[in-house]
Amino acid sequence: MSTNLGPIAIVGATASGKSALALELARRRPGSEIVSVDSMVVYRGMDIGTSKPSLAERAEVPHHLVDLAEPWEDFSVQRYQDAALTVLAELRERDRPAILVGGAGLYLRSVIDPMSIPGRWPELAAGLEREADGPDGSAGLHARLAALDPLAASRMLPANRRRVVRALEVTLGAGRPFSSFGPGLSKYGPTSVRLVGIRLTRAARNLRIAARVQAQMEAGWLEEVRGLAGLAQGLSRTARQALGYRELLGHLEDGIPLDEAIAQTVCRTQRFAKRQEAWFGRDPRIVWFDSDGEDDLKSSAMVDAVLRDW
Repeated sequence: MSTNLGPIAIVGATASGKSALALELARRRPGSEIVSVDSMVVYRGMDIGTSKPSLAERAEVPHHLVDLAEPWEDFSVQRYQDAALTVLAELRERDRPAILVGGAGLYLRSVIDPMSIPGRWPELAAGLEREADGPDGSAGLHARLAALDPLAASRMLPANRRRVVRALEVTLGAGRPFSSFGPGLSKYGPTSVRLVGIRLTRAARNLRIAARVQAQMEAGWLEEVRGLAGLAQGLSRTARQALGYRELLGHLEDGIPLDEAIAQTVCRTQRFAKRQEAWFGRDPRIVWFDSDGEDDLKSSAMVDAVLRDW
């Protein structure tokens, strides 16, 4: 019997309770399967610090797009998009409701919106990074971009080094303007995916992040990172930048005091959560549920409200 249910996506900042809500929805909607929208749970062996769903949770409800890559591999939006679209097509064929869940905004947009993702030119990007380290910094690169692709340059600040370097990499590598690859992330067209967000107060969000980092340390996060650091192949540039992994590697490899590394992890995660909320907050298609963090985020009332409109 057909469910006739389109996909639903649960979004929000880290530690907001997205995964708990998604799991409860799947329990209440038998046959549902969860599709991760996370840039770090794709790595095998990076389990504790990414809050990867447990083996028990994955046995209870099928989870997709987890453990796709080795930690020494770089992982791209293009690779995620290809895998996610394949999974969603397969779920449609089996008539299984898809629950997308995660906080990687660009990964989500690559799935729910038409998006042509440019290729990568690593050597070119490395050269641009060296230029950005020079006296003119990213402002000099931004001026260069403005001459080649004024529209792309108008969409980003000169100080946003990452975006400027990427736009120039694509413009020079592809031989066509970066802006020609799509209307930009500021455009929100119609989508068949229902978007639901969980939003906490800043105080509640920060407390939950601090508590989660402490729980992860108690669960053996440092030993997990120690094992990854000892891999013969090393860790990829992407994997090394994961929240908390970079800081704990700093403790293990550079001698940063452990309490300082933990404090840096909490602060960096809180800043990242703020950026996530700003990213998702710009999307007018998301229906938000507010919480002060005191109530169970997978409460019956919240689940009932989401199911009612799904």
